[in-house]
Amino acid sequence: MPASGGPLTSRVLVQVLVWSALWLLITSVLGAFAFLQSSRTVVLASHDAVVRPTLSRYVEVHTGPVLPDVRFPTGRPVGVEVYLGKTEAESTEALIERYAVIGSHPEGQRAKVDSALSDMALSAGLRSGALGLVPLGFWLLLGGRRRGELGQRLRSPIIVGVVTLTALGTLLVWQPWVRTDPTLGEEQHWQSLAEFVGREVPMPPEVAGLELRGDVTTLQTRRLVESAIDTYDRSLDFYRTAATDAAGLELRKPEEGDTVVVLVSDRHDNIGMDRVARAIADRAGASGVYDAGDDTSTGQPWEAFSLDSVSEAFAAFDRFAVAGNHDNGPFVASYLDDLGWTMLDGETIDGPGDTTLLGVDDPRSSGLGAWRDETGLSFTEVGDRLADAACDASERVTTILVHDASLGRAALERGCAEAGLVRAGARR
Repeated sequence: MPASGGPLTSRVLVQVLVWSALWLLITSVLGAFAFLQSSRTVVLASHDAVVRPTLSRYVEVHTGPVLPDVRFPTGRPVGVEVYLGKTEAESTEALIERYAVIGSHPEGQRAKVDSALSDMALSAGLRSGALGLVPLGFWLLLGGRRRGELGQRLRSPIIVGVVTLTALGTLLVWQPWVRTDPTLGEEQHWQSLAEFVGREVPMPPEVAGLELRGDVTTLQTRRLVESAIDTYDRSLDFYRTAATDAAGLELRKPEEGDTVVVLVSDRHDNIGMDRVARAIADRAGASGVYDAGDDTSTGQPWEAFSLDSVSEAFAAFDRFAVAGNHDNGPFVASYLDDLGWTMLDGETIDGPGDTTLLGVDDPRSSGLGAWRDETGLSFTEVGDRLADAACDASERVTTILVHDASLGRAALERGCAEAGLVRAGARR
């Protein structure tokens, strides 16, 4: 004799599976549509940029009315369109050179675009999942009898007329029969980089899949692209060689129980050095990184590419940082904080390897520290505040991280810290 409730349980299970499949189908369709209609505004390659997903399997960078557009294959089912907006570059030549340098070390910008796409996909999925419950819930709440009554009413002449008028109104607003003038972009076609600048120009193998679209009739355009190729090739070769040499350095090997931390400082937008610093860190067996500031030259949002680069280079590390004097304003410290760095603000914290860490932004920048709320503090006064914090700490401070040696000198002289890391090395 079958167990009581067996057929009922099976029927309920089947209904749950059917409704779940319907919800998943609705969510998938709505999610794909919502994702492909999404966009994000980010700072990319020193530009305000709009990022939009596509199914083209290409990254297409639309540079504006003057420079040629660029595209290259993603190797994925999803592509992306990037529309570059405002930037602070003083000249087209400077902008092209910057593109070449960033293009030779694209890891940070690639990670930023991937993050934007992931965020759009997650947002579209959540919204579509919630919307997918609406028709199913409405259908279930109506019940079988009420659904039948509504079905009869929907076939009435009045409902048919309303639907017809709505469709006609939509068609009149849309007006798909109205022709538009062909655009310049439609008249241009994609060419390989070699075809665009001329096959006599040597091409680095890394840009073999790069294609351009634009007007190459002017000699100036061609020269700009040729200059970018040369800068790209030299930058790629120089830093690749430096990273290879760094990976073979004879460094002290950590003993059991040691924790190794690499110090980076004064990068000033030089993203090429990030792979070199990472090679040294890997060679030394480092698991943490101290950033002593001056990652940028002016501290402006257009320099986010530099912060993205160093963050991607040390993504798996324990990361601690202070802002330098060139990281002027709150942007750098705030941006690094959002990227997961621990920004030091004059409070003692637990550092790598069971150490005690203290640090503060350079007083010539405007970081996140509470001391910056006070105006008119001299270098000496900020150094004294830092020394007071070190001497008042419940645990002895192991390391002080500052951008300028003057800030840590008072704490060291008073014997309240074991070491102060500044720029390119440590002072005891």
